[in-house]
Amino acid sequence: MKIAVFSAQAYDKYFLDEANQRQAEPFNLVYQQASLSLQTVTFAQGCDAICIFVNDLLDAPVLDALKILGVRGIFLRCAGFNNVDLKAADELGFLVARVPAYSPEAVAEYTIALIMTLNRHTHRAYNRVREGNFMLDGLLGMTLHEKTFGIIGMGKIGRAVAKIASGFGCEVLGYDPMVSPEFAALGEMVDLKTLLARSDIVTLHCPLFEDNRHLINAEKLHLMKPEAMLINTSRGALIDTRAVIAALKSRRLGALAIDVYEQEGPLFFQDRSSDIIADDVFQRLMTFPNVLVTGHQGFFTIEAMREIADVTFQNLNCLANETNCPNAIVRT
Repeated sequence: MKIAVFSAQAYDKYFLDEANQRQAEPFNLVYQQASLSLQTVTFAQGCDAICIFVNDLLDAPVLDALKILGVRGIFLRCAGFNNVDLKAADELGFLVARVPAYSPEAVAEYTIALIMTLNRHTHRAYNRVREGNFMLDGLLGMTLHEKTFGIIGMGKIGRAVAKIASGFGCEVLGYDPMVSPEFAALGEMVDLKTLLARSDIVTLHCPLFEDNRHLINAEKLHLMKPEAMLINTSRGALIDTRAVIAALKSRRLGALAIDVYEQEGPLFFQDRSSDIIADDVFQRLMTFPNVLVTGHQGFFTIEAMREIADVTFQNLNCLANETNCPNAIVRT
C-alpha cells in the first residue's frame, strides 16, 4: 500500500521508517513536507491512504478531492481530530483513525516544565548570565508547595499532571464534564467557576470541539485570580488569545505559557526566523515578559514518537487487512 505522509519532518521520517521496517509487509511511504490543504491534495495521487498531523486541513472540499483521487483511509499521527470534518468523512466512506494516547507523561512533564520556567524565570536568567548579568531583579518567583493547581480535563494527561502536582505538595482541583473516578485519589472535582476562582495555576488538558472553543474567554479570565498563571498544552483555540492579551495588559492575568496557538498553522513546525511574521496577535503576545510561547513540542519525546509510529502502523494494517480498527473515529 502507498501512503502519503503530510507535514513530514525529519524526525517523522526517522520514527516512521524505523517502525515500517518491523512490518511483515512494509508500506510504501511517500513523505511530503507540505501540510495538507486544497492546494497540496494532489500529492496524494495514487495513494491508498494519507497520514496527517495537527495542522493539516481536512475540510469537505479536501475530503472530496481525496475521494476522487482514490484515497480510502485517513490516519492521524495525533490524538486530536478537530481539523477533520468527520461528518463529511463518514458520508464519503473514509476510514479515519487516530493515535488516542501516546506517552501522556510526556505532555504532563512538559506542562510542569513550562510552569517552572515561567514561575522561576529560568529562560531569562539563562540569557542574563550568558551576557555576564548576575542580578536577580525581575526573577522573583513563588513556591509551588501548597499552591492550588486547577486542571481542566481529566483524561490521561490531566491525571498525570495531577500526580506531579500532588508530589509538589499542591492542592489539586479538577474539572471535566465527564466523571473521572481515577481522579478521586488525586484531588477534588469541582465546577469550572470554582476551579478558576480558587486556582493559582490553571492548566488545560482537553480536546477541542466546537462547543468548547474559546473555553477561556474574557468572562472566564475575570473569574481567575489576578496573579494566576494560565497554561495551555492542548489546542490553541481553547483560549481566546485576544481576550488573554487584554487580561495581560490590564494585569487581570499573572502569566501565560502556551505550547499551542489558535492560528499556529502558518507558523509552527517551520523555520520562520528570516521572515516577517504578519500575525499581529502572535507578535503582541511575544512582547510580554510574563508570557512563554513554545512551538507545539509537548509531545516530543523518543518514547512518544515511537508510540505514535507504532500505533499509526497498527491502524494502517487494519485498512490493509480489512479488519476492525479499534482507534477508528470514522469507520467505513
